[in-house]
Amino acid sequence: MIYTLTLNPSLDYIVTVPQFTCGIVNRTSRENIYPGGKGINVSMVLGNLGFENTALGFLAGFTGQAFKGLVEQKGIRADFIEVAQGMTRINVKLRSDQETEINGQGPLMQETDIQKLYGKLDCLCDGDILVMAGSIPDVMPKTVYMDILEHLKEKKLRVVVDATKDLLVNVLKYRPFLIKPNNHELGEIFGVTVREKAEVIRYGRKLQEMGAQNVLVSMAGDGAVLLAADGTVYQSKAPEGRVVNSVGAGDSMVAGFLAGYLEHGTYADAFRMGVCTGSASAFSEELATREEVLALLERNRDLLTLV
Repeated sequence: MIYTLTLNPSLDYIVTVPQFTCGIVNRTSRENIYPGGKGINVSMVLGNLGFENTALGFLAGFTGQAFKGLVEQKGIRADFIEVAQGMTRINVKLRSDQETEINGQGPLMQETDIQKLYGKLDCLCDGDILVMAGSIPDVMPKTVYMDILEHLKEKKLRVVVDATKDLLVNVLKYRPFLIKPNNHELGEIFGVTVREKAEVIRYGRKLQEMGAQNVLVSMAGDGAVLLAADGTVYQSKAPEGRVVNSVGAGDSMVAGFLAGYLEHGTYADAFRMGVCTGSASAFSEELATREEVLALLERNRDLLTLV
């Protein structure tokens, strides 16, 4: 079974405002609301690709109930913990001449809530996949991802981590199956600017030396790089298409990589499906469907090159 963990899910309120101007009343020309959070996005795309999974996380308040309803509408199997204080955050995504985001804080988790999460994680079995993705609420310890893997260290799990800075670095000693920074996040870890694929490979290898098995680095329009656990390095250009919505593209890449690996058992197929799934989401108003991904795969048979 695949489990995704989103510690700070959100209602993503996406509004389009032609020529947004500060200090005046602006009116939307279009608006949508979706269940959000990196792990939730991974769950939705995995479901679209035909892979059953369970979403774990925390909900609170009336926004949490609205979130739960939207998740059920999307057909996601979920096992959420309801928190007594605060509310599930609302993240506003403003589309205008520029894309702007305003992200909420999230609920007020207590130690008892975290212990309930550990109780659910104790039900994972050897061979399961756990995807831990996204930011954490300010009230949670900054070591929470590391603490979870310490708690689960006796289980033979394949762990995927999509997080930034210390949240990611702290888990590397547990040898996660896959990590997915983008090139900017990779540079932040080492205090450098990473623009070229050669630099991605250099610093990606350092993350492997620190414990990561597979390092998948997204580079937006410049493609992606995979440093695989078997020592192979692949690079990919970005599929051609018009970017409609960048939200969730990185999460879709994670879901696509897992789907490709589970379907075919090779890192090359996993990487190609990851790249095409991420792009399919970027080229669509919503997250990628299997049909959109397969169409991109068909048009991009020669996407990868060995380094």
